Amino acid sequence: MKIQFNGWKSYSFLFSAENTQAFLKNKYLKQRIENPDQKAFENCYAFIYYLEHGQVYYKQAEASPLIIKPILLFYGLVHLIKASILALNPLYPENTSVLAHGVTTRKRKKQNYQFIHDEIKFQKNGLFPYMSKTMFHMEQLEGDKITMEELLKLLPELDELFFRLEGRRTFARLERKENQFLIPEIILDHYHMSHSRMKDFLTSKFHDQFLFSNNVPLFTINDQSFRKPSPLKYHLDEKAFVFPFQKDNFFHFPELLVHYLLLYNLSMIARYETEWWGELTKMMSTNDFPFIDSFLQITLEKGPFLIYQYLVG
Repeated sequence: MKIQFNGWKSYSFLFSAENTQAFLKNKYLKQRIENPDQKAFENCYAFIYYLEHGQVYYKQAEASPLIIKPILLFYGLVHLIKASILALNPLYPENTSVLAHGVTTRKRKKQNYQFIHDEIKFQKNGLFPYMSKTMFHMEQLEGDKITMEELLKLLPELDELFFRLEGRRTFARLERKENQFLIPEIILDHYHMSHSRMKDFLTSKFHDQFLFSNNVPLFTINDQSFRKPSPLKYHLDEKAFVFPFQKDNFFHFPELLVHYLLLYNLSMIARYETEWWGELTKMMSTNDFPFIDSFLQITLEKGPFLIYQYLVG
């Protein structure tokens, strides 16, 4: 399967009420939603406006100074996420509780604060748990926490930066074998697993995503690959699928959730921690800056890419 994406040009066919109505109807039919014609008619303009507003935020972010870029990118991604949810649930938003952010972070930063050590706490209600459940069928546990470093390690495009700054790789490139992909031996060595042990591990957690040939784990990309929790990630710059070296509680997190959480925290910092944010962007005194700056460059393209692949494949 070849991954197709040509930036915002790829979205062009959705900026048409006639075509978007047919697109939504098809989505609703697949989910056996009653009155798909009527629901698609009612939602087509809301869907288009979500995409349009998201596009405007992203384009403004591209031209904006770093100091306000996280705010624009966060709200751009939120609008694209809302369009994705509307394509799944014609009644969204059912109530005001789903409109909150759904996560929280420390309001006042401690002395000697470092971004990579900061953490986000998941809440019971709001957009984050709602999108996790609606889009990826994931039940988030209220009160779970994740650090910014853990999130950054889940982004394949930051692999080279981790290597340059910390001397370690975060992802290994998958080897292509005809029309399938092979998990390389270096991953097995890093996980301290044999082929059979890796087979058991992957089958227990991601049973429907892998094939096995003589106990060697293989996988085939299909139109569901971006819609399921999976350790497999797509490196947009290298146009390659990769597998994480780190095996923890979050290594299967859909990358869209990672971008949402990082942008949420950065947007809050840009708005409310202006002294720390101003010093970071001007002094560049710690490794926080290259990680943040690189992420913001990556998410500018990767966010719309992930939404497009989710919606269209």
